[in-house]
Amino acid sequence: MDLQAFLASQPGHYPDTQALGRCVRALVEAGLDQLPLPGSGRTLQRFQCLAEVGGHDLGVCKLYEGHTDALAIIAQLGGEPTPGSTWGMWAAEPPNARVQVSRQGLSVRLDGRKAWCSGAAVLSHALLTAWDENDCQQLVAVALDQPGVNMTDQGWQAVGMAATGSVDVLFDNVDVHLIGQPGDYLQRPGFWQGGIGIAACWYGAARSLAERLRTHCAQREEPHAFAHLGALDRTLFAAAQVLRASAMSIDASPLDNTELLARRARAVVEQAAEQVILHVGHALGAGPYCKDRQFARLIADLPVFLRQSHAERDLAALGKHTINGTWTL
Repeated sequence: MDLQAFLASQPGHYPDTQALGRCVRALVEAGLDQLPLPGSGRTLQRFQCLAEVGGHDLGVCKLYEGHTDALAIIAQLGGEPTPGSTWGMWAAEPPNARVQVSRQGLSVRLDGRKAWCSGAAVLSHALLTAWDENDCQQLVAVALDQPGVNMTDQGWQAVGMAATGSVDVLFDNVDVHLIGQPGDYLQRPGFWQGGIGIAACWYGAARSLAERLRTHCAQREEPHAFAHLGALDRTLFAAAQVLRASAMSIDASPLDNTELLARRARAVVEQAAEQVILHVGHALGAGPYCKDRQFARLIADLPVFLRQSHAERDLAALGKHTINGTWTL
């Protein structure tokens, strides 16, 4: 079964984290988590899969993207995931929630609080950023079913993306394995390549919302609705072109620093998603918000997922990167 057929076979309604976990485990069991690695020559296929899941449900997509990103990072840094495992990728670093690794003989132990751990209650493993005795960032892999791992109910009060259960997790002398060397998480080419993958998730959700407007316009003649549809066609066409071009650029030079490319792509797709939210709401009114369960879920979830962008802070960083550049055709 391919990914599109699998998603069509699912209920499309995930009321809680357990439901999301069942869907992600089924994806893993079907082998649908084995995406082409970024820079492998099939990066566009990877983005297309992420967009497909994003258009189905953003809660599922959040866990699926984290799992597939963790698999890619482990592959890039020389690790080997447990067969059939489901992974979180937890890299948030708020100042009040940092975890520390320490060596105790031949073992490495983890202590502290990690914030915004999506799917913590339903995943088998996690890849997360920690800090070593030299205050360097170090990736570690941890099995979540061992003593000393405490899933709290703290840190997540969102309505949008509520089912992801992105809570704080406490670690008390927990056994972990080092993945790569200190600093590898941010320094590897895949970091910014993965950031474009997040934009593909945004695009998939926005496209799914826009399809509601296309269906509406196919059923009735409403000039204003057609104007909104035209605006979305313009916007989504541009976003898709940017994602395609980004995939081609990554595959052409997989070891290059893609920070500028990623910042540009994310900015374009973020704006496109925000325009979709605006135009479908203006064109369709309250109806789908109140009567279409999947639409209502997507349009509540997407603004929260989009905040993985830092808005004007990211635009300011983009501006600094382009201050000495040119725009050529």
